[in-house]
Amino acid sequence: MTENPHKVSLKERVKMLPSLPGVYRFINKEGSIIYIGKAKSLRNRVSQYFQPEDTLSAKTRVMVSRIASIEHMVVDSEADALLLENNLIKEFQPKYNIMLKDGKTYPWICVKNEPFPRVYITRRVVKDKSLYFGPYSSASMAYNLIELITSLFYLRDCKLLLSDEAIAQQKYRPCLKYHIGKCKAPCVGRFNHAEYNNQIEKIVKLLKGDIGQLVSEFREQMKEHAAALRFEEAQLFKEKIELITGNNNKSLVVSQTITNVDVFSLIYDTGISFGNYIRVVNGSIIQSLNLEFKLPIEESKESVLSLFIAEMHSKFGDASKEIIVPFIPDSEALAAKCHVPVKGDKFKLLKLSETNANQLKTEKIKQEENLRPDEHKARVMNTLMRDLSMKVEPRHIECFDNSNIQGKFAVSACVVFRDGVPSKKEYRHFNIKKVVGANDFATMKEVVNRRYSRTLAEGGELPHLIVIDGGKGQLSFAWEALRELGLENKIKIIGIAKRLEELLVPGDPHPLFLDKNSISLKVIMHLRDEAHRFGISHHRDKRSKGQLETELSSVPGIGSKSEEKLLRKFRSLGAIKRASFEELKEVAGTAAAKAITLYFSKA
Repeated sequence: MTENPHKVSLKERVKMLPSLPGVYRFINKEGSIIYIGKAKSLRNRVSQYFQPEDTLSAKTRVMVSRIASIEHMVVDSEADALLLENNLIKEFQPKYNIMLKDGKTYPWICVKNEPFPRVYITRRVVKDKSLYFGPYSSASMAYNLIELITSLFYLRDCKLLLSDEAIAQQKYRPCLKYHIGKCKAPCVGRFNHAEYNNQIEKIVKLLKGDIGQLVSEFREQMKEHAAALRFEEAQLFKEKIELITGNNNKSLVVSQTITNVDVFSLIYDTGISFGNYIRVVNGSIIQSLNLEFKLPIEESKESVLSLFIAEMHSKFGDASKEIIVPFIPDSEALAAKCHVPVKGDKFKLLKLSETNANQLKTEKIKQEENLRPDEHKARVMNTLMRDLSMKVEPRHIECFDNSNIQGKFAVSACVVFRDGVPSKKEYRHFNIKKVVGANDFATMKEVVNRRYSRTLAEGGELPHLIVIDGGKGQLSFAWEALRELGLENKIKIIGIAKRLEELLVPGDPHPLFLDKNSISLKVIMHLRDEAHRFGISHHRDKRSKGQLETELSSVPGIGSKSEEKLLRKFRSLGAIKRASFEELKEVAGTAAAKAITLYFSKA
C-alpha cells in the first residue's frame, strides 16, 4: 500500500527538526493550532507521532491525520520548554491539548512595593510596581529560595501598614518573630528604612542571579565551620550555596523585568534572509514565528528588517512600546521604538531569537541539500565567489597540506573539490624530492610548482581556486610558484590560518574573517581538514615503512632485494620477527634466514 504523499512530506519535515529542547505546534489545513507539546529533543519527540499507525492510539491517529504543517521553537532548557508550552496552551487552547480546569499557574517571588517590603510567593502577578521574579517551574525551588532569604535576612511577613505615622504613634508591638530573632521589629522603629532597604537590595541581586559575593561569604563560613569540626553548620552553608547557585538557572523564557516587547532577529545568506519574531506580553512569550525571505534583488539588511517588522505588525498588531532588534531598521517611524541591547535580560532574549533564526537557516540548508542538490551547489558556489571577491564561481578547488617530522618523511597532499564536494579519485600525494630538512615554505613551493607545471604540460584543467593550509609564509611561496609558471593572475589563491580560521590573500596585509556559520568558511575548512587527513595518512604509512626498512637494513647480510622480498611477504617488522627459520629461509634463503634470526635474538 502506497503511503500518503502528504504524510511522507511531514516525515521529511520531522527529519529536519533539531535535537534540541523546545516547543512544537501542529497546524491543521485551516491554519489553526490543534496541538502544542514540549520536548527534550524536538526531532525525537515529534517523530514518535509518525511511527506505524498500529503503535498509536485511535485519538492520536485522528489528530495526526489532521496535521497540515508543523512549527517549532527552540529554547535553552527543558524547564524553559515547560514554561513556554504552558503559556502557549493558555493563549491558543488547542483542541487536542489537556486544559487545566483548576487554573493552576507557576509560582513567582514578589518583592512588594510598600514600606519595609515583604518578600513572598504568589501565583498572581499584579501591576502595582512590585518586583516579580520567576516564574519557577518547581514550587519547591521557590519555597527553598524564600526559606534561604528568611534565614539570611531579617524580614517581616506581617501585613501591617507600616507608615511612618503608625510607627511614630506606637500602634503596633513586636511579634513572636522578633522574640525568636527572625525580625528586628521595624513596626516599632527598631529597624530603620535604610537598613531594611539595604537588605532588599541584596535580595534583589540574589534573585537576579548576582550571587558571586554571597557565595564567597558562605564558602568562607563553610570552611571555618569545617575547620572547627562543626560539620552540621558547615553542611548548612553548603546547602545554602547549592540553593543560591541553583537559583541562577531562572527562566529566560519568561521574565517579569521585560514586560511588553517585540523581538526581531535577522540572519542573512545569499539571496535569502531568515527571521524570527517573538512577542512578549506581561513577561511571557505568547508568540514566536520563523519566516524566510527570498531576495530576488539585493536589499539592505535594514530594509529587510523594516519589511519584517511591518509584516508582523500587520498580522499581530502593534501593541508593544519597545522593539528589540539586532540593528536599527531604515524606517524612521520604527527606529524611534527600536532598541539594540548589549547586555542583560533583553540581550539574552535577542540571542534566543537569533538562535531560532539560525535554526531555521540550518534546517532550510539541509532541506535544500537533500531535496534540491543542484540549487544547493549553485548557492554554495555563488556564496564562495562573492565572499572571496572572485570573477567566476570556484567549481574546481584544490587544497595543499604538508606533513613531516623534523624534516624526515616529508610528504604533501593535494585534495580536489568539485562543486563544493570532495572528488577523491583526483586526490594526489607528493613525496618531497628537492627540499632537504624541515623547510615547510620551500616544500610548499616545490609541490605547487610540480602540480601545475605538469598540468600545463599535459594540457590539463587548472583550478579556479587554490587553498593553502598554512600562514603567510606557505602562502607566499605557493604564490611565487604560480608566478614563475605565469599563473598568478589566472588562479585565485588563499591561505587559511589555523588559529582564528582567518583567510589570507597574497599582497593584502589584512586577513579576511568570514562568519563562523557561513557556507563559504565551512567549505574551506572542509578542504583544509580533508587535505590534512589525506596527508597524515600517507605520512604515517611512509614513516612506518621507512622505520621498518631502516631496521631491516641494519641486519648484516640483508640486501635490498632480500629486504623487498621479506616486506612483500610478511608486510610488517613484527611479522618478520615472529616468523620461523623455515619461513624466512623459504622467502630469502638460508644465509638471510640465519642472519635475521641471529640479529633479532640479540635485540
